[in-house]
Amino acid sequence: MAKTKPTFEVVEGDQPSAEPGRRPAQRRVRVAIRRINPWSVLKVSLVFYLCLMLVILVGFGILYAVLSAAGILDSLAELLEGVGFGTAQTGFQFDTGFIFRTLFLIGLVSTALWAVFTVFLAFLYNLIADLMGGIEVTLIEKP
Repeated sequence: MAKTKPTFEVVEGDQPSAEPGRRPAQRRVRVAIRRINPWSVLKVSLVFYLCLMLVILVGFGILYAVLSAAGILDSLAELLEGVGFGTAQTGFQFDTGFIFRTLFLIGLVSTALWAVFTVFLAFLYNLIADLMGGIEVTLIEKP
């Protein structure tokens, strides 16, 4: 059994130009986005909002460390103790573990709610695109 070499067909526009250094013309295609898959929107939005939550938690952690190192949290604790918060024996203290556990739980709930809202918007877009025809986009193929 003999092997055959593959043949290549030259398509118009793939031919080299007669002038050296001249680029071939760009091809423009107009397409319409008529449907967005809600499952892919859910996956992307969950990853996006989880990353956003982690960035915010790290930012709060840095802010908390800076405020603690500067002594601002101690001054605020004394002020709150003077107003009447805290007990007579221990005074007012910031519970770092409780604060960040609470922020983490709020972040998880917010992530879930925003992801559900984003999927709802994808469903809404699909309904509107069925009526109006979708969003038209012009794509340009670069050589």
